[in-house]
Amino acid sequence: MSRPRGVLAVQGDDGYPYALPLSFWYDAASGTLCFHCAKEGHKLDAIRRSDKVSFCVMDEGFRREGEWALNICSVIVFGRMRIVEDAERKTQILRSLGLKFYPDPDDVEAEMRKSADRALCLELFPEHISGKLVNES
Repeated sequence: MSRPRGVLAVQGDDGYPYALPLSFWYDAASGTLCFHCAKEGHKLDAIRRSDKVSFCVMDEGFRREGEWALNICSVIVFGRMRIVEDAERKTQILRSLGLKFYPDPDDVEAEMRKSADRALCLELFPEHISGKLVNES
């Protein structure tokens, strides 16, 4: 499912789930989902405590002719999140994420020169993937 964003869920404070929207890039070569973020924050604290996460992506839905109910396709990936330590891999992830969203590769390179050193990358290694089509009726 080629969507720009999904919702990452981590094990938050006091047993509460913590879920937040994130842009992502699917690396077909490695079979992983890749993300970028700031170098500190609640999400990273939670991932450092427990690397088990889930990530949900859904489409905008569609209606079948003559029906009122919306049909929504979704995919949920369950797996382990790792902080990317390798500088070459980080550069690959940042560039690929940039190319997913920026229309001009030169803009991607300019943004990387400006802010890549402030970014941290994450990689989700899937252990289980579930998908379904849900009808709201």
